[in-house]
Amino acid sequence: MTTRPKTIAVVDDDASMLKSIERLLGAYGFTTKAFPSAEAFLDLNAAADADCLLIDIHLGGMSGIELRHHLTASGCKLPVIFMTAFDDEATRTQAQNAGCVAFLHKPFVANLLIGAIEKSVP
Repeated sequence: MTTRPKTIAVVDDDASMLKSIERLLGAYGFTTKAFPSAEAFLDLNAAADADCLLIDIHLGGMSGIELRHHLTASGCKLPVIFMTAFDDEATRTQAQNAGCVAFLHKPFVANLLIGAIEKSVP
């Protein structure tokens, strides 16, 4: 019996970052679904098809942390990995309080992302 590849939903408003993450995750056998905003992610009800969420914290419009709170309020229990280029203690604390399984500072080393995903999605 074969298992289906794990699907990682990626939300980032930086198109080049989305493309890079899609390539990286594809190379490791993951399926990705990329979204340029939290609103686009919500519009497509993408959480229903995902095994893990990789969300940029600083997005245009709804922030990644606001997205996480919205998903939690709607009963979504998917593991979330936050990433940001603007790492500070307040942001890190907000991310941890929102219930992330990992917090990555951009640019991050590939094995940190893959390790976080593999740990959160057995």
